[in-house]
Amino acid sequence: MSRPLILIILILTSVNAFGQSPIYSSEAIHHPTIAKNGMVATQHFLATEVGIKLLEQGGNAIDAAVGIGFALAVVLPRAGNLGGGGFMVLHDHITSKTTAINYREMAPQSAYRDMYLDDNGQVDKDKFNKSYHAIGVPGSVAGMLYVLEKYGTLNIKQVIQPAIELAENGFEVTHDLSSLLKKYEERLKIHPSSKKIFYKVNGYYEAGDTLIQKDLAWSLKQIAQNGAKAFYQGELAKKISADIQAKGGIITSEDLKNYKVEETEPVWGTYKGYKIASMPPPSSGGVHIVQMLNILEAFSLAYLGHNSAETIHLLAETMRLAYADRSEHLGDPNFWKVPTKGLTSKAYAEKLRNKIDRLQANDSDDISPDKPQDYESEETTHFSVIDKDGNVVSNTYTLNFSFGTGIVAEGTGILLNNEMGDFSAKPGSQNAYGLIGGEANAVQAHKRPLSSMTPTLVFDDQGPVLATGSPGGSRIISTVLQIILNVIDHKLNIAEATHAPRIHHQWYPDKLYYEKSLSPDTRQLLIGKGHLIEQRAAMGSTQSIQILEGSLHGASDPRRPDAQTLGY
Repeated sequence: MSRPLILIILILTSVNAFGQSPIYSSEAIHHPTIAKNGMVATQHFLATEVGIKLLEQGGNAIDAAVGIGFALAVVLPRAGNLGGGGFMVLHDHITSKTTAINYREMAPQSAYRDMYLDDNGQVDKDKFNKSYHAIGVPGSVAGMLYVLEKYGTLNIKQVIQPAIELAENGFEVTHDLSSLLKKYEERLKIHPSSKKIFYKVNGYYEAGDTLIQKDLAWSLKQIAQNGAKAFYQGELAKKISADIQAKGGIITSEDLKNYKVEETEPVWGTYKGYKIASMPPPSSGGVHIVQMLNILEAFSLAYLGHNSAETIHLLAETMRLAYADRSEHLGDPNFWKVPTKGLTSKAYAEKLRNKIDRLQANDSDDISPDKPQDYESEETTHFSVIDKDGNVVSNTYTLNFSFGTGIVAEGTGILLNNEMGDFSAKPGSQNAYGLIGGEANAVQAHKRPLSSMTPTLVFDDQGPVLATGSPGGSRIISTVLQIILNVIDHKLNIAEATHAPRIHHQWYPDKLYYEKSLSPDTRQLLIGKGHLIEQRAAMGSTQSIQILEGSLHGASDPRRPDAQTLGY
């Protein structure tokens, strides 16, 4: 048999459904977790265990997701939360309905456009990001309980009890949590209510110590007994609003009472035979995932090669164009006419594609938001869940910064977000992640700030085939994009797709960011194309599950400690 024929046979036998290499292929360096009945991928192993136990007890993916959401509020205080908000995309197998749940924080009634500007008209960054004025009305409790009531099968006490036990009995502090509490002690210790929870009287919580959160356990019990009303109208609500008011903040009991969850249609797109369902505005993620996939669809990325200089060049130029549009067109659709249809159209993608020079990088100064026709933080966390019946949940939620404002509402154990910092305090200026915002995302009462959170589902003709999402602030969208491309174009299994080096471009700053494992030769080729490149820390923490040949394949990102995928 000739050598060319052997090569052809190897290629043909190394690929199966969804274009993946075999589960334990000798050609693959990384392999996913495999299961048949259900799977959970989260950023903390204790939360993953909670989700799996709820599935094993007969709960569905929504039950498990809600239990995970509450558990992460205990064991991952940097991002898991009761005092923040987020987005969920879920697929209900009974109705074949795919829907988007918006439980993003809202601006208080007394918020106004220039509230973060000082006497010189400049943004007061401390007030914007670190003060009681930085807190948006939280949505996590309302969002979790909304989906539990509508799509779940277990009762509220069953799904919250594991979180109560973790808070009341304590859990073992990991090396990651111990180091983070030391890193962010300035933000946390300035508030006595936070200091007494996360620090010992004469020292730190070290790895192996037990962290008990009695006040948080009390709050969780209130929610288990009285539902969302406990957080938004009951004794817990009174404690939260009273503490904020006493410290000069602007959230009132009425703001809490008036909070609303929104259920809406996802943003839909197609890419090379697959359907994409992602989060609509006020997330910018879904719109720009579809927009970028539309632009890239005309290129043979598989032929050009995974993470080759040519492929990365096309990704960077595509990202540059999408993030420029984000600065002008994206905001809360209840307050701003977002041209979603235009931004996600194939015709608009063709117009943008023509701006890409295959040989030379554009200068961001020469790129501006275009005109389509037809009118988050590093420390976010994502989890994905799939059950035996085919219900699927992709959820991303956040406090914004690590530990949010660093403020715990007195007597509640609940860390409060600094999501008001995701508004454009001064249109045209950069936020904490370097993203430029415009009028579409200006501060306004009851408005939800623009977000990059991008919980996403991918479908083939038979149903869901991938659930994914990530934290990472402005880099969330580009991270999720690369997971999708790695699976569909480059035929990587979900573990390989997750572990692969990532890049990011967001228009401004005009830099192409890369992870250190990107080849030096590739970097030089990118410089030769005119890119200004800069190494950055690890990008994202994806938690992904793939349905492949009747089994579930999952991978938790190794970029963050303590993450875990389990199945049964």
